[in-house]
Amino acid sequence: MGIKETVNSAKSGWMEGDGPDGDILISSRVRVARNLKGYAFPHLLDQEKAEQVIYAVQLALENQVIKSQVGDLETTRMSELSPVERQILVEKHLISPNLLGEHGKKALALRDDEVISIMINEEDHLRIQCLLPGLQLEKAWALVNQIDDGLENTMDYAFSEKFGYLTACPTNVGTGMRASVMLHLPGLVLVDQVGAVLAMISKLGFAVRGLYGEGTEALGNLFQLSNQVTMGHAEEEIINSLNSVTGQVLTQEREARKALLQQRKDQLKDKVGRSYGLLKYAHMISSEEAMRRLSDVRMGVDLQLITGPTAEQLTELMVMTRQAYLMNQRENSLNSLQLDILRAQTIRNMLNQGG
Repeated sequence: MGIKETVNSAKSGWMEGDGPDGDILISSRVRVARNLKGYAFPHLLDQEKAEQVIYAVQLALENQVIKSQVGDLETTRMSELSPVERQILVEKHLISPNLLGEHGKKALALRDDEVISIMINEEDHLRIQCLLPGLQLEKAWALVNQIDDGLENTMDYAFSEKFGYLTACPTNVGTGMRASVMLHLPGLVLVDQVGAVLAMISKLGFAVRGLYGEGTEALGNLFQLSNQVTMGHAEEEIINSLNSVTGQVLTQEREARKALLQQRKDQLKDKVGRSYGLLKYAHMISSEEAMRRLSDVRMGVDLQLITGPTAEQLTELMVMTRQAYLMNQRENSLNSLQLDILRAQTIRNMLNQGG
């Protein structure tokens, strides 16, 4: 599957709803930041040097050892994609918003199933990422580590015996690793405990971010938790710490959902049913409302209050209802009213098809 198929499809490998703890934990992500020795950090690169970095990564990915271990990764320059197509990659969590600026100097290497991606010349020369469904941090790290070792055998990384891997941002120096999980926490939101839980997580040294990472909103009751410190901690230690904190949040979310079922089941069924009915029959819906209603329905499916849509379909709709994806389905530009109509139609088609 080429890059055009990627931006025309809302599906990704990480959306499969059968991952461990998939009723609450949407996805696990591990990425490492690496830079090439002898080159300035990306924000200081001129066009010629940026091209050299892209070519070096392409050449390394053609190594048969890497291909045999992790498969083929197709490299695409950001300049080859339209602004809408680039934004879809953000909405699918395959690239960060930082890869959108100065796109003439940047590229993406992507595996067909979209589980593995490498951002080239983002904040660092390489951002190697693995994104899997459910709680699979160890597996994600194993895949990233495999690619990282293979690339390091063919390219010279910027590395210090004292500090570790050198990165553009000092907070990434050391392992260069960021591990994160995306959690769906409607129960904690409804019992008004999510603020206290997230504050506790922050005190333990973990960052809490919105749907698309730093500086974004927690749309649809989705929150990202990630480590903040990379220096002085081994990769396995970072993974274990995040697993431990995530386990605590999973327990608290399940307790909140159990309490809601025991104490407010009728209100909960009404909330879920109203959202499901609105999504199945609405003629217009905004992006923000769609995310809220999809969150309600997903909770209803997880708690077996309704049947019909699958968790995978609902996750896919969270991409299909975003502006860039909708715009890409039409040759002509759409105004806000037309987007709301198309969004509602897209949701109706999916939910009625799914029962």
